[in-house]
Amino acid sequence: MKEKRERFTILVKKARDIVNGQLDKDEKLNAICKLLRDNVSYYDWVGFYLIDKTRERELLLGPFEGEPTEHVKIPFGRGICGQAAEMKKTFVVQDVSKEINYLSCSPKVKSEIVAPIFKNGEIAGELDVDSHTPSPFTDEDKAFLEKICEMVSKLL
Repeated sequence: MKEKRERFTILVKKARDIVNGQLDKDEKLNAICKLLRDNVSYYDWVGFYLIDKTRERELLLGPFEGEPTEHVKIPFGRGICGQAAEMKKTFVVQDVSKEINYLSCSPKVKSEIVAPIFKNGEIAGELDVDSHTPSPFTDEDKAFLEKICEMVSKLL
């Protein structure tokens, strides 16, 4: 656990450098996806879903790292991402096969965590992480991803 905490502390610093760097918004979001996917062995798909400005209760796929997904638009309430947006809270699903409201992106996905991004008290998007490993997410993952989302909110 200590090793994980130390790794997450380093990754938060690197993510902060990305957020404060010279890239444009999408390049920064993509760089954060790549940073997380490349440095956490069980983060197999990492992506951002952003609120559709023209349709408030819908998420649009933003920058991501991993296999392509057919889920480029997700209405609030649908799937883990839609539920996290609807409830405005982080969702951790350790076994997606037991979730009745799950949108499958790949048969390889065994677990998922989705953390909302807030801007001025409203949901502006979310960070979605899929894992091919069953039950890998801990409270440290939740706190880490919520910290990343707090930093990313400055970009939205």
